Amino acid sequence: MTARTEPPRESLRARLQKIFRTTAFKLSLAYLVLFALLASVGLGYVAWNARRVLDDQIVSTIEAEINGLSEQYTAGGLRRLIAVVERRAKEPGASLYLVTTPAGEHIVGNVSRVPVGVLSSPGQYEGPYGRGAESDHAEHRAIMRVYTLAGGFRLLVGRDTEERDRLRDAIGNTFGSSLALVLVLGVVGGWFVASRVLKRVDDMTETTRTIMAGDLDGRLKVSGSGDELDRLAQNLNLMLERIGELMRGMREVSDNIAHDLKTPLTRLRNRADEALRTARTPDDLRAAIEGIVEDGDGLIRVFNALLTIARLEAGSTPEQAGTTFDAGEVAGEMAELYEALAEERGLHLRFTAEPNLPLRGNRELVGQALANLIDNAIKYGEGGAPEITVAARREGDHVTLRVADHGPGVPEAERARVLDRFVRLDAARTRPGFGLGLSLVAAVARMHGGHLSLGDNATGLIVTLTLPAAEV
Repeated sequence: MTARTEPPRESLRARLQKIFRTTAFKLSLAYLVLFALLASVGLGYVAWNARRVLDDQIVSTIEAEINGLSEQYTAGGLRRLIAVVERRAKEPGASLYLVTTPAGEHIVGNVSRVPVGVLSSPGQYEGPYGRGAESDHAEHRAIMRVYTLAGGFRLLVGRDTEERDRLRDAIGNTFGSSLALVLVLGVVGGWFVASRVLKRVDDMTETTRTIMAGDLDGRLKVSGSGDELDRLAQNLNLMLERIGELMRGMREVSDNIAHDLKTPLTRLRNRADEALRTARTPDDLRAAIEGIVEDGDGLIRVFNALLTIARLEAGSTPEQAGTTFDAGEVAGEMAELYEALAEERGLHLRFTAEPNLPLRGNRELVGQALANLIDNAIKYGEGGAPEITVAARREGDHVTLRVADHGPGVPEAERARVLDRFVRLDAARTRPGFGLGLSLVAAVARMHGGHLSLGDNATGLIVTLTLPAAEV
């Protein structure tokens, strides 16, 4: 017994490349970039709005101080203004004051210099300035307003923007570090999510390889989380179950074909052989050939039924769309067609139908399905009450076509199996047939969007063909 060869382990680089190429990682990265952009826009708006609010507060404070100092000047003249400004200039804080002569000479204040032209142009200004107690190399920025007093004296009131700039820098630094942290966590999270998804996909791939190798019993793992991969795995498992059933059905069909067609083929061959050996007159040869033709017609009917079932199950019937017809009329025609045969077998065929039973589909196929059901009822209805019932009625949004007999019936455990091709119960093997009638009816039902069901009829069987009613 040869040992199973384990697949070679992937290198870390190859593993990372596979993860980076996964859709999960790419989506995580795309969401990360989108989140970073939205966060940048949001934080930028917050920073801009905060600066605007601070600037408005500074301007309001400057305006209030200018109004107050103007009132001091009006009430007490230059001497009082100088005293008030000198006192305020010595107080710690970000407030700036300067009083100059009409010629621009400094009188009092804590501002040593401003750019040329500022004092000669009344109004608001934001820019650099120098404090009186600092060296010429120290420079700050401030929002200032120049106001011309009566007599030509100039009053400058401002506020240093260091706190505002510090807040801006703090927001910027916080944003930079937060963005870096988000990027790192996003990449790590994307790698984690992608690796988990890739592991599950690799497990699915390995399972599909075993299935392709011939192990149809293999199934995809379901984690139980109920996510999209679980739903995919469940649907694929259902598909595999269906494929397994079809494969088993094909094997059963092959076995049944070999079993059920062997007898008529052997009989056909024996008749031909007997005709060659024993026929002495043209009449003998003619009788032998007629028997061979009859057996050949039976085999042709079997294969025609098989082809019809295959076409119906494949959905390739060109008349599938069909037209609208009355199911009661079709059922009545089939009942009338088989009435004489039933009487020959000592059976009474009773037919009932409600009016206006519209169906949309293939009238011939529905009629053939009903013919198969009535033929089966006549074939197996002997031995019980001598009555066969054919009924057509409306039940909600569906039309039901029922055929009931009082024969031996079908055991409940076998009712699903008898709908398969070439399946015949032991009690039915003594009667003519190949086990294709119910298979054809079930295929017709599926083609029309309906279903076929078997039930008890006291001492017999009741078969119900349920089809969607057409809208009129």
